[in-house]
Amino acid sequence: MGRSKENAPEGSKAEAGSDFLQLDIGRAPAGGRTDWLADRLRAAIADGRLPVGSRLPATRILAAELRVSRGLVTEAYQRLAETGQVDGRGRAGTVVVAAPPPVGPPAPPPARGGLVDALRAVPCRIDLSPGVPDLASFPRTAWLQAERRVLDGLTPADFGYGNPQGTPALREAIVGWLALNRGIRADPGEVVVVAGVAQALGLLAQVLHAQGVRRVAVEDPGSLGARQQLEHGGMELLPVPVDEGGIDTAALAAGPAQAVVLTPAHQFPTGVVLDGERRRRLLGWAAAGGIVIEDDYDAEHRYDRAPVPALRAMLPEAVCYAGSVSKLLAPALRLGWLLVPPRHLDAVIEAKRYADLGNPVLAQLVLARLMESGELERHLRFVRRRHRARRDAMLRAIAAELPGARVHGAAAGLHLMVTFDGADFDDTALAASALALGAKAHPLSWHRMTPGPPGLILGYAAGTTGEIEEGVATFGAALRGLRP
Repeated sequence: MGRSKENAPEGSKAEAGSDFLQLDIGRAPAGGRTDWLADRLRAAIADGRLPVGSRLPATRILAAELRVSRGLVTEAYQRLAETGQVDGRGRAGTVVVAAPPPVGPPAPPPARGGLVDALRAVPCRIDLSPGVPDLASFPRTAWLQAERRVLDGLTPADFGYGNPQGTPALREAIVGWLALNRGIRADPGEVVVVAGVAQALGLLAQVLHAQGVRRVAVEDPGSLGARQQLEHGGMELLPVPVDEGGIDTAALAAGPAQAVVLTPAHQFPTGVVLDGERRRRLLGWAAAGGIVIEDDYDAEHRYDRAPVPALRAMLPEAVCYAGSVSKLLAPALRLGWLLVPPRHLDAVIEAKRYADLGNPVLAQLVLARLMESGELERHLRFVRRRHRARRDAMLRAIAAELPGARVHGAAAGLHLMVTFDGADFDDTALAASALALGAKAHPLSWHRMTPGPPGLILGYAAGTTGEIEEGVATFGAALRGLRP
């Protein structure tokens, strides 16, 4: 009878393997065992067998199982540490901290794709993606206190189905908030509570498409996520260029667009403000029959400039206005608002009813209390101070680590746009290289419909000063690796 593995002589091929990842050192090429082991570990991280947070075996143990020197295993681990995929944590061992990006640079986004969602799901050490507020500062205590007060005042009937348009309490609170912070005068009956600006755009696309509106102008560059919502609603998108004055209203008026979606208070991603003359032209275009959809996604976050009035405050009968607390509190709440002119209101409420029967009532009532009590205003003042400090840290890091980069939109918002005028490289390749090193952000080309200089969109609100500095330095290293 043949010997079992346990009885095989020391050093035999039968013992030169490990249950960990079914590693068989006998398959390694002569003289290339370190490379082979490092490659096997990278592959396991990439395909999910070693997820972020998992621990590698101690070098001593794995070396004994593979019948190799401990130095060989240590060297393989070190190679993964140098690329930011694992981190040695002393007695806690060696831990997987980042998965590599998909093979090759990110592909151009498909018309209905979820490229941003896919990137969001990729774990990494440092996330500089735009559009994320300081989630660590979420006012948990104030939220819990407001929730207790709301629950204390509810009757059994209040736990039934709510109004698809939104609870009266929140719609009244939103009207008060917008009057104080955005100069908008509205009636609670004009407000539809939605699951963020994304749903607002989806509902409007559905309603306008049914009314014969098919051609919608969008800012270029502009939000990829907004474009995807509109395309999903069957809209034909017409890019209109953006410069230092905002969207080119002359080009808009000369084109066939029936509606336009824009971010006039803080254009995404450039950060410019729609200037006074173009505002007047835009409102003239709207008064002649055009439909304006105003995405006021982060107007509260400003640092070095005066507030900019909302378009809705100037021509309410022609402007559909969307906002949310995603950039102020947290995207997880999925709470926003849509102000709709009377001719679209009933259709939007009907579309909201069939979409989800309305937002969860309890969260609406808690938000209403935060707005009315002044807690939301206090939170805004607090995060503005933190965001300003983090923006300043990112500006310093860019100056030190990205020579030749041009910064846009520093006066407000939660992100900076960086361009490399005259440079000749693919910004998606830059983003992919940085992701492989453990940091992620959006390449500017994702948010363009027509060609332009390479760039990055770097969010600063969600990270600490140290994380911002390290993240920008990682992009600097990736950039140096791309340049000859």
